[in-house]
Amino acid sequence: MTTSSLSLSRTGLVAATATLLLIAAGVHLLGERSGGRALAFALGLGAVLGVVLQRSRFCFYCHARDYFEGGDARGLLAIVAALAVGTVGMHVVMTGWLPVPQTGRLPPDAHIGPVSWALVLAGLAFGGGMVVSGSCISAHWYRLGEGSPTAPFALLGAAGGFLLGFNSWNWLFSATIATAPVVWLPYYLGYAGSAVLQLALLGVLSAVLWRRLPTPEAPATTPRSFAAALRGLLQGRWAYGWGGIAVGAIAVIVVLRLRPLGVTAALGSAARDLGNAQGLLPQRLDGLDGFGGCVTAVVESLWQTPNALLIGGIVAGALAAALASGQFKPAWPKPGQIARGLGGGVLLGWGAMTGLGCTVGNLLSGTMAGALSGWVFGASVLFAVWAGLRVRRLNRGR
Repeated sequence: MTTSSLSLSRTGLVAATATLLLIAAGVHLLGERSGGRALAFALGLGAVLGVVLQRSRFCFYCHARDYFEGGDARGLLAIVAALAVGTVGMHVVMTGWLPVPQTGRLPPDAHIGPVSWALVLAGLAFGGGMVVSGSCISAHWYRLGEGSPTAPFALLGAAGGFLLGFNSWNWLFSATIATAPVVWLPYYLGYAGSAVLQLALLGVLSAVLWRRLPTPEAPATTPRSFAAALRGLLQGRWAYGWGGIAVGAIAVIVVLRLRPLGVTAALGSAARDLGNAQGLLPQRLDGLDGFGGCVTAVVESLWQTPNALLIGGIVAGALAAALASGQFKPAWPKPGQIARGLGGGVLLGWGAMTGLGCTVGNLLSGTMAGALSGWVFGASVLFAVWAGLRVRRLNRGR
């Protein structure tokens, strides 16, 4: 390692340490406030999630792209691992919320939505937005901490997509959402049957994906010192599987103190507040506030909500991890990056609003809870990514 790179590494570690200390101070100050423990928990756990996402490069679009274009299934297997861990944990937690699944009742705040062609359309739009912008919303949050030039515009575009979603909501609600079935597997199979069915399906997916694993690399040598092991942890990419397991475990931990994991509620609420203030939204959004999931309710103090603090923690944790690993590389955005961010973001926002969640809130939290809507949304997203990548490849070949 050269003197300049060593100096840069030390500078990054110092900056990362300072960032973590600021996060810790924020957690402490919030915890000292009356009613601030939930906010402190959200900020702290969000920071942990940001570190995990950044170091393991956990990104739904990137994992799907690696499989469809490169035949590398490790990323999709990481998502399967997250779903498996979360399925077991969530089904255990839900037995405390609702000991006996009953028709007409759902676990509080669970991401269990209506299944209709509107949900499929939302998934297709969200998947298309991932292809255009280069990430899902959760990845744009942690890449914001890396200094991505595209992420700010993708998130801005997503807010615009939410505004469009609010304006199309009433028509979609009347056309299909209002009468669409809400299918929660424990209704029909009980908690044990639901968990076994989902784990069996995830096992089949794992068996299929396992055939597309790359040739194993030579095993890494054991670090000769603690400093070398710590350097590898800070600078090297974490294993796909461990990243997926960690994400699944965090999703379960979140529901013990907060709402089920989601990363769009604060963004959607901000867009809704802005739309109402500017007269851009209908006076009434039929039935919207009666659904669980990533609720985009109007709140008095938006930036002092658990979801907003969770998002802030993700960005701050990712920033600390990027600084420590030397991956904090802010750049001035190019016109193409701005256009892709805004255009893809609009699709992401519309899909997340219409589907009542994104790949984290809908696909992860919904599927973990035994919601058919999570499976349908996830399948629609994957199909859109496959189709989008295929169209892009054909255009390049012309």
